[in-house]
Amino acid sequence: MIQFLAATLMWGLVLCLLPGIQRRADQSIVVAAVTIAAALTLNVDRVYSAGDALLGGRNVLDLGANILMVVGIYFLSRAILRAADPDDIPSGHDRLGIAVLGLVIAGLIVCFSLIEAPYSSTTFMKDFGDQWSAATYSALQFVYIGAVVSVTGYTCFRFRGDMSRPYFRVAFTLIGVGCSLAVVLVLAVLGMDVLHLQGDLAGMYALSVVYDGAFIGAMAFLCVGLALPPMARRLQRIKDSKAEASLVSGLTEVWERMTESMPEIRLVSAVPADRQKSARWRLHRMLVEVQDALLMDPGLSKTLDEGDRRLLERVERYLAAGPGGRADRADPRPTRKGERTS
Repeated sequence: MIQFLAATLMWGLVLCLLPGIQRRADQSIVVAAVTIAAALTLNVDRVYSAGDALLGGRNVLDLGANILMVVGIYFLSRAILRAADPDDIPSGHDRLGIAVLGLVIAGLIVCFSLIEAPYSSTTFMKDFGDQWSAATYSALQFVYIGAVVSVTGYTCFRFRGDMSRPYFRVAFTLIGVGCSLAVVLVLAVLGMDVLHLQGDLAGMYALSVVYDGAFIGAMAFLCVGLALPPMARRLQRIKDSKAEASLVSGLTEVWERMTESMPEIRLVSAVPADRQKSARWRLHRMLVEVQDALLMDPGLSKTLDEGDRRLLERVERYLAAGPGGRADRADPRPTRKGERTS
């Protein structure tokens, strides 16, 4: 049930991320969400039993799910670190990170090959975790996850106050809490591995309660934190579109009146139809052309009433504020306060 709930949360995150995939320069977050969601889905009992049976009933699917999980955690961390501090993360390949990930995957394969697991099990570590090879197999995976999420969580808490948009500050706080719970999860797993080797099953089961709570908590906080920015941007674009359409409608009459005798400056009417679909571009051009008309014929200012002047001021303030009511930036990343955006 826990695996099913976690998988559902991750697939929900994937659905939140997909609409903006074409606008996103770095696809690490999408890769991470899909990979982790796939790993969690493979651990759902019915999926695992059916899939592992097709692979010979030797728990190969457990190895596949764990490899997908560490790969997903790597891409998740990379995406969050780049969002928090883009200048500190190179845009090219992370050779060291990939090398460490490769060593972890190789270690998982070697450890798995040494585990005696003669039958398919949906509770793999419960059934075979008393073997040193199985304990090492589990510890290797979770030590790597713990190290990665520790760095990621620290980065989120460090930079959350520097985000220029409120929803990014909230998102980084939620992700930081999720990473903290993931560290608790890792410690619980390592403790369970040790207790299992010692034969203390009562202690292992008691610690599993901590594992269950930390697992669901970490997934919930991470998913909500990661889904918040794209959802907030989507809502902001809807709000901006409505505001721009309203301003264009209001400014059209003023623009037509000001430029009626100067058709040569009417670029709004001259551009291709696909360019005119952008309400923001039309609003900007109409304002520029009204201002040009007033410069070319100052007498036109006498035809502007108080409502017209207030409308022009509103348009100027709106365009100066930029999308979402902030300083206009071409880069959609969570730019930090005072950071140069060119």
